[in-house]
Amino acid sequence: MIREIVKIDEELCNGCGLCVPNCHEGALQIIDGKARLVSELMCDGLGACIGHCPEGAITIEKREAAPYNETEVMKDMLPKGKNTVIAHLKHLYDHNETGFLQEAIGFLEQNTASHDFDVDELIDEVYETKPETRQGCETGGCPGSRPVVFDAPAGMNHQGAATHQHSMLRQWPVQLHLINPMAQYFQKADLLVAADCTAFSMGNFHTEWLKGKSLIIACPKLDHGAEMYINKLAMHIEDAKVNTITILMMEVPCCGGLLSMVREAKQMCSRNVPVKSVIVGIRGEIISEEWV
Repeated sequence: MIREIVKIDEELCNGCGLCVPNCHEGALQIIDGKARLVSELMCDGLGACIGHCPEGAITIEKREAAPYNETEVMKDMLPKGKNTVIAHLKHLYDHNETGFLQEAIGFLEQNTASHDFDVDELIDEVYETKPETRQGCETGGCPGSRPVVFDAPAGMNHQGAATHQHSMLRQWPVQLHLINPMAQYFQKADLLVAADCTAFSMGNFHTEWLKGKSLIIACPKLDHGAEMYINKLAMHIEDAKVNTITILMMEVPCCGGLLSMVREAKQMCSRNVPVKSVIVGIRGEIISEEWV
């Protein structure tokens, strides 16, 4: 599958840091005086950082991308030095990517001849970083787009029924511009692709539609970057291997763009994922519901 990935020319980069706050995913950091992509996993290829590089050191590269492989990433990281490796591991830790983090640490422990730093000291430094104590955007990205996984709602009785109305949201962020398809909460998940207005129209949005699903929201009429949306949806299908996709759309004609984007994304992929199309009336009633 073709992906768009940020490429940095370190000879042109002067380390000014103007690109860092514009990376929503926090995947760019200034390390040893150069901008470094510390997590290809988190790079959405949007390219918001490009317009803020006065040296022209950042470009978007389109290439055939194999499924994410943490071992291969570590092999690429090691030549860039200890500070880059630490930044990468901290980024995984901050974004709750515990599986990839353990894989990376295992690689370092098994390949001590490939580096000259103490793995135990490196691990201590990574785990001393507490994301909840950080303020602002000094390491790149916006706090409002930092991935968060939520615990199951409190206030459930022994039969699993809610005694009070609770949110069924499992993760943050939810807006399609901001989400990363490779986040763990999307892996093999049942995906709900909801038009922005649906949650405000449907009184049972959380209990009947969101419960047990990972969520992304978008507005096909007002949002920009349809091509990027399609690429991200394709990554959900091909790389995150989502189980099903449910599309919630309002009855207004412009909302049909969501279904069109999902269909285009499916055509880019080798996997065939079941897709359900649900049309919602402006008063919240279900007008139609079918597998497409």
